[in-house]
Amino acid sequence: MSSGEQRGRKPRADVQRNRAALLETAQRHFLQHGVGTSLEAVAKETGVGPGTLYRHFPTREALLAAVLQTRSEELVARQADIDRLGDPAEALEQWLRAMEEYFSAFSGLPDPLMAAARAQEPDNPLTIPCGILISATDQYVRAAQLAGRVRASVRGHDLFLAACSIAWIKGNGAEEESLDRLRTLIASGYRQRDTQA
Repeated sequence: MSSGEQRGRKPRADVQRNRAALLETAQRHFLQHGVGTSLEAVAKETGVGPGTLYRHFPTREALLAAVLQTRSEELVARQADIDRLGDPAEALEQWLRAMEEYFSAFSGLPDPLMAAARAQEPDNPLTIPCGILISATDQYVRAAQLAGRVRASVRGHDLFLAACSIAWIKGNGAEEESLDRLRTLIASGYRQRDTQA
């Protein structure tokens, strides 16, 4: 069999089962213990050795990126709903809330996401998903800027980090009233002031 034929082959069924089981167990551990959970405990509960886990997911970031991918359907559905809104400023606000909720999925998640967004390291598996979210945020920002509703200096990267920050604060036990005040402060910073007022 040629190397091209080998590359085109589907992974063995047991390899696929192990990967799926690792993702399911990892998601449960991330939910219960946060993103800093023991990867050895994930492997043990799945019934595989640490070597098997690291063959599928060489780093914690690789495992986290794969788990987030399995959870992205809800965010994609939210984005489709947001895209149907007629008001670009409202669409941007709703997108920021959707990202905030996505970033709040696991305790400690905002930290590696913010690190990946700042560093833009090509070998960090979280860099690509962060880039996709930043690009989507940029699109909402540009639409709101064209409508005169958001300051010209604002960038999607800035608001991505703002959503991560709110999720981080939320994960550290802030009350919803405090979070609402912070959201209002952030919004007052990116919104275009009404020059006719």
